[in-house]
Amino acid sequence: MALVLSVVLASAATATAEDVRLDWPLRPPPALDGSARGFDAPSPDWQPGHRGADLPGSPGQRVYAAGAATVVFAGTLAGRPVVSLAHPGGLHTSYEPVRAAVRAGQTVTAQTVIGELLAGHRGCPAAACLHWGAMWGPASAADYVDPLGLLKSTRVRLKPLNG
Repeated sequence: MALVLSVVLASAATATAEDVRLDWPLRPPPALDGSARGFDAPSPDWQPGHRGADLPGSPGQRVYAAGAATVVFAGTLAGRPVVSLAHPGGLHTSYEPVRAAVRAGQTVTAQTVIGELLAGHRGCPAAACLHWGAMWGPASAADYVDPLGLLKSTRVRLKPLNG
């Protein structure tokens, strides 16, 4: 099955699309067969939606930082184990349910294991799923984006703004 993605990145941040090309947080990259839940942008941001992509994996599987970043949170949030990273240029990524192997303030790269994938992600059709989210800016004014569109392996196609 071919996965076709169109990406339009708009941000007030000074980063460009090339600056924020990310690596897969699960390795090897998971097979996306359409059974796991994909990104569903809420509109407006406070409405229901799915602010990330669920990647099928295995309990205990290593989870990697998707790129160079600083850990801004590693712990339990609303009863779920979460790791959040701040990347250069204003991009933030989040990973759950992940038992953290990092601490807030730590600098990481795409080769850094940030934790271990845990079972128990609601709605996951696999033994475990990583919920991977991405957003520009602070949580109070977040612009959620599909993290799969930021992958280095995804071809970026620009569309004209007027149609």
